[in-house]
Amino acid sequence: MSKAYFAEETFSNIDFTKEPLETGDYEICRFVNCQFPKCDLSEIAFIECEFEGCDLSMAKVYGTSIRDCRFSECKLIGVQFDSCNDFLFSAEFEACNLNLASFFQAKVKNPSFKQCSLQEVEFSQAILKDAVFEECDLANATFSSTQLQKADFRHSYNFIIDPETNQIEGAKFSLQGLPGLLDKYGIEVN
Repeated sequence: MSKAYFAEETFSNIDFTKEPLETGDYEICRFVNCQFPKCDLSEIAFIECEFEGCDLSMAKVYGTSIRDCRFSECKLIGVQFDSCNDFLFSAEFEACNLNLASFFQAKVKNPSFKQCSLQEVEFSQAILKDAVFEECDLANATFSSTQLQKADFRHSYNFIIDPETNQIEGAKFSLQGLPGLLDKYGIEVN
C-alpha cells in the first residue's frame, strides 16, 4: 500500500480532531489555523512545512518526521518530540507555547526557539548544538547531560543549567543569565 503524497498545498481552518490528517508525506505544505490537539500524527513526514496559528497540543508524533519545518504562533503543549524520527530532525519555533513538551534524547539539527514559552520542557540528554533560544521563558526546563555546544541563551531567561552536567562549550550567555549557571552553588549575583 503506497502512502499519500501532498506537495505545496495549503490547509486552512481544518479541525483534524473531526477528520484525521491522512497518513503520508507532506512537502512544502502550509497549515494555517488548524486544530490537531491529541491527534495521532504518527509516521507522517512533514518536510519544509509551515504551521501558523495551529494547536498541536498533546499530538502523538511517534515516528513522525519533522524536517526543516517552521512553527509560528502555535500551541505545542505536551508534545513528545522525543518520539519523533530523529533522522534530519530540524525545526524552527517562533512565538510558540511548548510548555511541558519533551525533547528527551532528541537529536535536533540547529533548533531555533524565538519568543517561546518553554516552561517545564524536558531537554535532558538532547543534542541541541548551535541552538538559538531568543527571548524564551525556560522556567523549570530540565537540562541534564544535554549537548548545548555553541547554543545561544543571551536573550532568554529563567533557565537553570549546570555547567558540570551539561556540555556548554562555546555557548553564549548574558550577564543576566549568570545566576542560572550558578544556581546549584547558592551564589547570589546582583
